[in-house]
Amino acid sequence: MKICGVELTGSDAVVCLLNLHEQQYTLPECRVRKLSLPKDHTREDLQKFQFAFNKLMHDYSVDRVAIKERMTKGKFAGSAASFKMESAIQLIEALDVVVLSPASIKSLLSENPRPVSFPETGLKGFQEAAFITAFAAHSLKKMKWPVIG
Repeated sequence: MKICGVELTGSDAVVCLLNLHEQQYTLPECRVRKLSLPKDHTREDLQKFQFAFNKLMHDYSVDRVAIKERMTKGKFAGSAASFKMESAIQLIEALDVVVLSPASIKSLLSENPRPVSFPETGLKGFQEAAFITAFAAHSLKKMKWPVIG
């Protein structure tokens, strides 16, 4: 099962692909590490973002997408652009999408610790949250996967 972990920060969607096959985790190469939405984006920019994200998921045969939830209020609240990107991803009919809260991710990781530390993955530092989200989402495969959309 191939999962794409997504962390939405500012106007970027940071992605990390994680594959589990025969109890072995792999990190498939991906042509992009993040997709961006222009600061002063238009409807067409949002459609281009949605198309590019969908194409990326299709090209890499991603089974599911797991998005790390952002806070709606407070100092660490997500930006308006990040919520638009989340909606654009959720509205792609061909994708199974779940949004995981930081508390859910922490709980899933405590039940299923990562077999490798992040520095050993070879990923860029800014991809850590997307990697952790993808890894936590693999724990959901035994449960009924909540499809949002």
